[in-house]
Amino acid sequence: MKKLFAGVFVIAISVMLFQSCRQGPPIRQADQVNLDSFMGDWYVIANIPTFIEKGAHNAVESYAKSKKDVIDTTFSFNKNSFDGKKKVYNPTGFVGDDPSNAVWDMQFLWPFKSEYIIVYVDPEYQYTIIGRTKRDYLWIMAREPQISEAALENLIQIAVDEGYDREQIMQVPQKWDEAADP
Repeated sequence: MKKLFAGVFVIAISVMLFQSCRQGPPIRQADQVNLDSFMGDWYVIANIPTFIEKGAHNAVESYAKSKKDVIDTTFSFNKNSFDGKKKVYNPTGFVGDDPSNAVWDMQFLWPFKSEYIIVYVDPEYQYTIIGRTKRDYLWIMAREPQISEAALENLIQIAVDEGYDREQIMQVPQKWDEAADP
């Protein structure tokens, strides 16, 4: 019984510590996210990567609603080159109770959830920026694998205006042939 209590205690402390990592001034969030319009494939155009996605090529994040406020996610990329080993992760997104639908928790490993904020989405749902209060990770994504330099610069500037360091934002290589499917 003591081991069970100790295990529960360690998990509870870990969750509290993980949640306390949400430090920093508030970050902008999209006013209103239509979840149905947000679903589908998003190509990662630029990011401040997590450790698992360093060296990612052809990175794609795909969303599908599985039930109310639960988003099945598939994140895939080739490691270190276009021909590199294909990596696929399937975290679950949990849409928070904020009426904007812009605040999610992303769970890669139970019971831990990471803050995931839709900072920006354009009215046509062609571009989005995902960020975190800590400004440690960032994802600039688009519905197409290539976007104009002007569009990319505009999205990077939005991130910089929210406190992200421009020097840490890296472009993600994207190269798709016409027949390829993300």
